[in-house]
Amino acid sequence: MNDPGLRDLDELLRRLEPVLRPGEFVVVSTTSEVTLPALATVDEDEGRTLVLERHEADAFRLGHVGTFAWITLTVHSSLEAVGLTAAVARALADRDIPCNVLAGFHHDHLLVPSDRANEAIAALRDLSASASDAGGQP
Repeated sequence: MNDPGLRDLDELLRRLEPVLRPGEFVVVSTTSEVTLPALATVDEDEGRTLVLERHEADAFRLGHVGTFAWITLTVHSSLEAVGLTAAVARALADRDIPCNVLAGFHHDHLLVPSDRANEAIAALRDLSASASDAGGQP
């Protein structure tokens, strides 16, 4: 049986451990049925949204707007955890850092503008430290 992960928000925040994934990523939308080397996909009424490494999108001549850094929160969060996405979004929004969230079974993943990656990591580490310093009260 798969471990369902942590649900307690205080514990999740204390154990965020954000890690910057190497590379530069883009988000594209396509209606093509061509198989592409996507790292994440979302099917929408308007088409398929793909997250690709930039060099892959460029090789397939796929247009994209902006480039993103991929941050993984290495804490194993439950799909039933409440408040983690909101706390992370607030910490980044307080620093005016845009963020798109992808939820996997084991971890949450954040796409932030490439040029803001280090600021985003610092904001997330500060969030985790403040949860630890407050004895679990962020």
